[in-house]
Parts: sequence; structure tokens; C-alpha cells
Amino acid sequence: MLVGVLLLAVWIGLITETLPICCHGKEEMIWAMPIYLLMSFACYSLAVIGYRVATFNDCVEASEELQQQILDARTDLSKKGFKFS
Repeated sequence: MLVGVLLLAVWIGLITETLPICCHGKEEMIWAMPIYLLMSFACYSLAVIGYRVATFNDCVEASEELQQQILDARTDLSKKGFKFS
């Protein structure tokens, strides 16, 4: 949130021309800065999600435990008269 407030302050300073930065003739770029930042954040987010999906760890032990629990539940339900097709 601090970074967002800082960026907003710089952007407002550039729009109102209170910051001593030479930006004459680049008003269109200054007005579009929030859109560029939003697009950059979206690209970063997609890259992080893609990386996390690509490097997702398999949990072999948890899978085996779940399969054993399924077998135990089927056995218990079979004893109570439930029939599996």
C-alpha cells in the first residue's frame, strides 16, 4: 500500500507539474502511466502463476494415504450393506 501511495503521489506530481522533472511534450505518456502499471502487474501475476503451476510439487505420500482411506471407507461401507457398481 505504501508503494501504491508513493506511485500515486509521483503521478499526481507529474500531472500537476510540481515535480522538477522535465516531461514537456509527454503528457499522454504521463496520463497513461496507471494503465501501464496495471498491465505490468497483470503480466507479472500471470508469470508467477504460470511458474507456480509449472513447478507444482507432487505429494506421493498424501496420495497413497488418500487411496488407503478410500479403500478403508469402501470396506466399511460394504460391511454395512452398501454395494458398489
